[in-house]
Amino acid sequence: MEIVWQTPANPPERQDYIFRNGRRHVRPYYFEFISHVKNRWAGKTIVDLFTEEFKGRPHEYYVSAVKCGRIQVDGQIVPVSYIVQTSQKISHFLHRHEPPVMAWGVPILQEEPDVVTICKPASVPVHPCGQYRKNTIVGILQAEHGLAPLFPVHRLDRLVSGLLIIARSAAKADLFRQQIEAGEVQKEYVARVIGVFPEKQQVVSANVNYNAREGRSTVEVDTNLIGKSACTKFTRMSTNGTHSIVLCEPITGRTHQIRVHLQHLGHPIANDELYLSEDVRTRSTQGMGADKAASVNSEHSPTSDFLLDNRSDDVEKNSNEEFSIDPMCTNCPDLVPKGYGGHEEGLWLHCARYSGPGWTYECPYPDWALLD
Repeated sequence: MEIVWQTPANPPERQDYIFRNGRRHVRPYYFEFISHVKNRWAGKTIVDLFTEEFKGRPHEYYVSAVKCGRIQVDGQIVPVSYIVQTSQKISHFLHRHEPPVMAWGVPILQEEPDVVTICKPASVPVHPCGQYRKNTIVGILQAEHGLAPLFPVHRLDRLVSGLLIIARSAAKADLFRQQIEAGEVQKEYVARVIGVFPEKQQVVSANVNYNAREGRSTVEVDTNLIGKSACTKFTRMSTNGTHSIVLCEPITGRTHQIRVHLQHLGHPIANDELYLSEDVRTRSTQGMGADKAASVNSEHSPTSDFLLDNRSDDVEKNSNEEFSIDPMCTNCPDLVPKGYGGHEEGLWLHCARYSGPGWTYECPYPDWALLD
C-alpha cells in the first residue's frame, strides 16, 4: 500500500468522517508531525529524546520508528544512536487518530459576504489543537460547506455551545477584535447552575488566574495577586428550586471566567465537573477529562498527545473496510485514540448573543435552558 502523508496544508474532506453511535469520528490518516530541536533536547539520542518527551509510546516503538524511517532528522533516516542538535528539524510520520466529538451538525445561522455565524455544538473545538485537526469547527465547515479561509472572531471553549462569529477575511476579523478590545461589544451567555440563584443581579469583580498545567482557573479576590482582572454580571432568568437558568454577561474575557465566577458565587454550572469539585484529579475515572482533552498539545510539543497510556473502556473495534490498519500504529485497530472516555457531554453553558456598533448576532437557546 502506498502511503500518502498529510500535512496541515491538506484540507479536510467530507469522506474523512465516520459517524457511529452518536459520535463523529475522523477516519485515521497518515500525518507528518514536524518539530525543531529545543535547547534542552540537544545532545540526546533521537530515541532517548522521544522516549523521554513523548511517553505514551514505548521505547521499542521509537527504536522501530527510527530504523524504518518513520522518525527522521532534517529529512534523512538516521541511526538510533544519532545525537540531535539544536534547531534540527524532526519529522515523525504516524497514523493519526483524532478523538471523537458529538455527531451534531454545524448549523449556519447567517451567511453574509464577509461574515458567517454558526451554532457551535458542544464538544467540538473551534481551531485545530492538541489531537484535533479535522474534528474542529474550522475543519468541518471546510469539509461540509466549502468555507475557507475562516477567521473566528472570538473563542468558545470546546465544551461550550452557541453563537460563533467567523469572519471571511483577516481584515474583517481585525475589525471585530478591535471593537471587542475597545469594550464596544456586549456578550450574553446562558448557564444552568446549581441551586436557587439570587433574584437580585450579582456582579463579580474578582481576578481570574488560569493554571495551564491543571487546565483550570481560580478566583483571586486580592487584586495584588497575579490573576487577571475580570468582571461578570449575572441575572437569574428562572429557577425550579434545584437548578437556575442564569444570564451571564462577561465584561472581560478570561479563560473559564464565567465558570469560575459562578463557582465563586456558590452556584457552579450544574454539570461542570471541573468546578463542582475542588479536586481536579477526581475527574480521571473515565479516561481523559473533557477539559484536559482540549488542552493537550500535539506531537511536536513536550506535553504531547501521547502522554496517556490507558485505553478507554468504550473502545470500538473497526474493520478494514472503514479504515486501513497500520501495523506500527499503537492505536490500531481501534478507531479512538488511547485515553479517551466515551461518556462526554456538553457543558451547560451557551453563547446566546453578541452585539456591537450597528450589528447583532444571536443563537437559539438549547433545550437544557428550559426548566421543567
